[in-house]
Amino acid sequence: MRHHILVVEDEKHLGVGIKYNLEAESYRVTLVEDGPTALRVIDGASEPIDLIILDLMLPGMSGYAVCETIRDSGVTTPVLMLSARTLAEDRARGFDVGANQYMNKPFELDELLSRVKNLLQLAGPKTTATTPRRSRDVIETVDFGQVSANFMTHEVAVDGKVVQTTPKQLKLLRYFVENPDRVISRSELLSEVWEISGNLQTRAVDQTVAQLRKVIEPDNANPIHLLTIRDAGYRFILHPAGEQHAEDNFE
Repeated sequence: MRHHILVVEDEKHLGVGIKYNLEAESYRVTLVEDGPTALRVIDGASEPIDLIILDLMLPGMSGYAVCETIRDSGVTTPVLMLSARTLAEDRARGFDVGANQYMNKPFELDELLSRVKNLLQLAGPKTTATTPRRSRDVIETVDFGQVSANFMTHEVAVDGKVVQTTPKQLKLLRYFVENPDRVISRSELLSEVWEISGNLQTRAVDQTVAQLRKVIEPDNANPIHLLTIRDAGYRFILHPAGEQHAEDNFE
């Protein structure tokens, strides 16, 4: 069965061009021009959508909002975000709301087709034989350092003051809290937190970890709770002994 790709692009000439070239590669393509229509298509699709190519600057509802909405509703379909914006914070925000890859306009057709192929090949089921879900304690609230987190009410307070966190940051924090003291690979985090194939090539994990550190660490440049383990992943320490910096923390 042909892969079904949803293209959300308000620049008609560009959207039509993307659709034409994807169909030439034997993909089935649905093209829409705004966010609300995209959400209706995703919600009411009679056949699974295998990939969403999502423009960032859309009328009425940004690509950020579209991506965040579908992720919050549990949709794990891979998202390739397109944007003329090239700033690092724009890319970081795209990954933070759930995009799998971010591509700058203008782009080469060959690169677009390569990224599409990559996402379609590597995006797999939530649970696979090589990435089994780990049994762990379910934690609803936690206190560590100056941080207090309530995962039921989706609130995080630092030194008694409520701070803003995204759903993805909170989900990542919860996974770390429920799996303390062990090294967790980026592949595992993609599978368990992002619910996509751990084989995908994306900076989403590193971007979100960096953002989470700014919330929970007294000094995010010298973390004591959320440590990077070189060539392995991350390790979360709930209560560091004597507030010492771990020697295996590199970044």
